[in-house]
Amino acid sequence: MIEGRRTDSARRRERVLKALRHAARNGTAMSVSAIARAAGVDRTFLYRHRDLLTQIHAASSEPPGTDGTGPLVSRASLQADLASANDRAGRQAAQIRQLEHKIAELLGEQVWHESGIGAPADIEQLHRRITALEQQLVDLTAQLDERAQELEAARAANRELMTRLNTRSQPAGLVHQAES
Repeated sequence: MIEGRRTDSARRRERVLKALRHAARNGTAMSVSAIARAAGVDRTFLYRHRDLLTQIHAASSEPPGTDGTGPLVSRASLQADLASANDRAGRQAAQIRQLEHKIAELLGEQVWHESGIGAPADIEQLHRRITALEQQLVDLTAQLDERAQELEAARAANRELMTRLNTRSQPAGLVHQAES
């Protein structure tokens, strides 16, 4: 019975090693579950045999193509690829945020106009009208100031004339009396 268990265990080990070589050659998944499934054994079998588990972990940590069947891939080139992919993902995330912001603005503006509480569609025309009215106000204010100065000058001239008329029409005796 013990001999039967050893034989069965040897067959399973051979199937695991064959599945491991096959996965390395084809570049398929190198996880404990994948090798156990390919070999037709339970995962606990692999955990009970530490040497097999160590081989699976070692094979899964090596980059693909280091078995001599394909081009060699260095760790540095894989890290460069990863850095490049991370940069690309960052740029794409920034672009997505920018596009989402633009969509939110456009949708918000559309809702604002459709609700009726937004700015009128002819806002440019209203801005032109405001500018024209402001210019008209400046012109009219200047005219008013000019006319106010003319009126003040006319009043001053009128006072002076009235003063002259009043001083000429008084009798000479009254002037002397007023002086004393």
